[in-house]
Amino acid sequence: MATVHNTSMPFNGLRVLSLESRRAEEMATLVRKQGGVPIIAPSMREAPLDSQDEAFVFGECLLRGDFDGIVLLTGVGTKLLWKALLTRYSEESLKSALSRTKIIVRGPKPSAAIRELGFIPDVQVPEPNTWRELLETMKDRPETRLALQEYGKSNLDLIEGLRAQGREVSPVRIYGWELPEDLGPLRAAAAKLARGEVDVVLLTTSMQVVNLLRIADEDGIGVPAREGLAKAFIGSIGPTTTETLEEYGLRADFEPSHPKMGLLVNEVAALERVASRLQS
Repeated sequence: MATVHNTSMPFNGLRVLSLESRRAEEMATLVRKQGGVPIIAPSMREAPLDSQDEAFVFGECLLRGDFDGIVLLTGVGTKLLWKALLTRYSEESLKSALSRTKIIVRGPKPSAAIRELGFIPDVQVPEPNTWRELLETMKDRPETRLALQEYGKSNLDLIEGLRAQGREVSPVRIYGWELPEDLGPLRAAAAKLARGEVDVVLLTTSMQVVNLLRIADEDGIGVPAREGLAKAFIGSIGPTTTETLEEYGLRADFEPSHPKMGLLVNEVAALERVASRLQS
């Protein structure tokens, strides 16, 4: 990936597309501060599953002491899982059982969520906090019976990798990703890409790519939208998002030094070759 060369060069009027949803306003502010024209198109929403059966099965197993480790992948998922459990079990019994279980967190958000409950993670996966770092972190760990708090869709590479290490893995899916209720901005963004009216695209999660191209295909502009993405400068938050781009035949031009939204914006804006490439 590219490295930052010149911290004095902002976007200088470039049209910057972000598909951020929950932090859309913050992203727009960051882009404006760097001299860019933000195009904000929320692309997804977190939706709790209609049935929380998996959460309750997890709760029963946790209280019985069936797990010696629990892997928390997201902050939102951690909070939703705890909320679901409290509808059926007492907080005292849950915390007692959790205190006897090693807590492994993928990144800072699940770490913050579990700390809010009064627990300090036993294992923190290092940046860029992908499933690969998680597997490497777990390689020499003694836990053999794991609960895995999932998000969106199952990560089969992670599950199979943990099982290949000789572990029993019990996935717990607590929420999924759905399209936003208002598809207008996302459709407009796909159309802008198809017309070549986007200079920079900043992606903060892989599902943004999936949903954008899904809508483009539904609107019959899948091919020109992909061409527009290929011509734009693409900043990817990290390896997982970059891999998703590659699955669609696209490539990321840049990943930030740390997988943080603010760093993604500021470091892309600081690249001399962003403006020079787009002016050529």
